[in-house]
Amino acid sequence: MSRAPAGSADGLPARLTDLGYAAGWQAVQRLPEPVARGAFDAAGRLAARREGRGTRQLRANLRVATRGELDEDELRDLTGRGLRSYARYWQEAFRLPRLDPARVLRDTEAPGGEHLTAARDRTRPAIVALPHSGNWDAAGIWFVDWLGGPFMTVAERLRPESLYERFVAFRETLGMRVVPLTGGPRPSAAVLREWLESGGSVCLLVDRDLSGAGVPVDFFGRRTTMPGGPALLAAQTGASLHSAVSRFSDTGWVHDIGPEIPLDGGPRLRDRVGSAMQGLADAFTAGIAQRPEDWHVLGPIWPDVPPDPPAGERR
Repeated sequence: MSRAPAGSADGLPARLTDLGYAAGWQAVQRLPEPVARGAFDAAGRLAARREGRGTRQLRANLRVATRGELDEDELRDLTGRGLRSYARYWQEAFRLPRLDPARVLRDTEAPGGEHLTAARDRTRPAIVALPHSGNWDAAGIWFVDWLGGPFMTVAERLRPESLYERFVAFRETLGMRVVPLTGGPRPSAAVLREWLESGGSVCLLVDRDLSGAGVPVDFFGRRTTMPGGPALLAAQTGASLHSAVSRFSDTGWVHDIGPEIPLDGGPRLRDRVGSAMQGLADAFTAGIAQRPEDWHVLGPIWPDVPPDPPAGERR
């Protein structure tokens, strides 16, 4: 979930932020789909031309994700496609409450779904870890249908509180059960663990370490950290741990689901969690490389990869 503009939860700026999102949400839902898609595509193109900080960070991230193999023109083109893909995500997110789930399911491919079926056949819940790629809300619709019921996920708390509640309500209409990353009545990890122990399944976005206290991994050949929650929960509950990397197709969505990631890194829990998180990072690397423009990360991933400088300052 993306971070909304900050503001006092009770102040006028916060209320205006929430009202602005609500009005935009309703307006986009009322537009004919081709008009909405064209408007958001144009917004993505405009963002690419303006080269704000997020755009320049995306460019730097994509340089790493493509192993530095693109020249400057190719990287600029990829970054532009990435922003248009991100705009498509938001256009679809705003319109998903009005879309027939049957249409989403019809236009969804889920290669690797047999790996989840194998876990279900052994009556094990699943933990599915995803990067911010493609449309993870559409992936949620598919997973709810596959499960025949809800799964649990975690959301970054937004400000104002009313905006956070709006996003939570939206996702719960899709069949998700959402707990806040911070500020809830109980720690999110405890709630997730109980859900898994009762037989429920979990989906978590884990390619950004917002806490700064994650597990060290190599990701696209560079050292960074990722939240260790998926692997720790799998070790604690016996749930099967899988990667899923989403991307767009011309008409719909593809969610590549990986085989179960083993927790066999040694006798110590810390080592098993670290090994499993590296397995997730490797799966993300392979999946994102198939279509890097659908990886929507406009914030820092690696501590030594800052945003690119503005175009006029590049060598």
